[in-house]
Amino acid sequence: MWVYVNGQFVKQEDAVISVFDQGFLYGDGVFETLRAYQGRLFLPERHIARLHRSCARIGIAASLPENDWVSVLEEVLSRNQLQESLLRITITRGEGTAGQLFSSAATPTVVVCPRAIPELPRSLHQEGVSVALLQIRRNASSAIPAEVKSLNFLNNILAKREASQQGAYEGLMLNMEGFVAEGATSNVFFVESGRLCTPSLACGILPGVTREVVIQLAREAGIPIEEGSYEPERLISVDECFLTNTAVQILPVKEIDHCQIGAGCSGSITMRLQAGYQQMIAQALEG
Repeated sequence: MWVYVNGQFVKQEDAVISVFDQGFLYGDGVFETLRAYQGRLFLPERHIARLHRSCARIGIAASLPENDWVSVLEEVLSRNQLQESLLRITITRGEGTAGQLFSSAATPTVVVCPRAIPELPRSLHQEGVSVALLQIRRNASSAIPAEVKSLNFLNNILAKREASQQGAYEGLMLNMEGFVAEGATSNVFFVESGRLCTPSLACGILPGVTREVVIQLAREAGIPIEEGSYEPERLISVDECFLTNTAVQILPVKEIDHCQIGAGCSGSITMRLQAGYQQMIAQALEG
C-alpha cells in the first residue's frame, strides 16, 4: 500500500509519524473520509471544504490549498490501483513536546491512506438493519464543536461499542437535552406521513456530506422535508427510517430497539432517495 505522509508518497511500512505528535497523544486533529467509485472520487469538493472548515475551527493550518487535494487523492488511488475504495485524510496539529497540550508553532501532520469499503451484504440496502437507542449521549457542542470531524472520537467509539453489545448494527445517540442526535457513525432520517425528517444541526450533529446530499435530493424530488428536534419515543412509530454516511450511502432501518419500523424493510421514500443517490453517482462518473 502507498500512503501520502507530509508531502511524500511512501510504502505502508515506511509511513510513520512522531510519537510526540499531538494527534497521537491527545486526539488533537481532524479527519475526512471520501469514497471512490470506478477509480473516480465522489464529491471531493464537499468533503475537502468540510475538512478545511474543521481545521479552521480548531486552529490548524490545512497545509494544502483546496484545489491541490484532488491530485493527491487521485495519486493515492493510482499508486494503489484502486477502483472502489475509501480514502481517509488525517490532519493533526503536528509534533509537540511531551506534556505540552498546545503548540501554535507546530507544523501540521498530513496523512492520506486508502481503506477498504466495509463489507455489507447488498441485501441490507433492501432489508434494512437493526438499530439501538443508546445510553451514552452525544458530546455537547459547547464542549467539542459538533461541526468538527475530530480525531477525538472516543464518544463515537463508546457508542459503537454499546450498540454492538446490544446486537445492533448501529446505535443512535441522544443529545444532552434528550433529543435524537445521530448515529455513532451516521446521520439519521425518518419518514412520517410522507414527510422526511432529520435532526437539525442545532441538535449538535456532524453536518454529514451524505446527509446534505439526501436533503438536496429530497427537495429536488418534491419530498417535504423538516429539520427539527425529536424525542426518541417518536422513532418507534415512524413509517420509514434510514441511516446515511459516505461508506453505506443510504441504509434503511428495519427495527429500533427490536420494534419494527414500517414494513420492516426499505420504504418507498427511502427507495426513491436510494435511486436518486445512485443516479448522482452515475452522473459523477460520466462527468
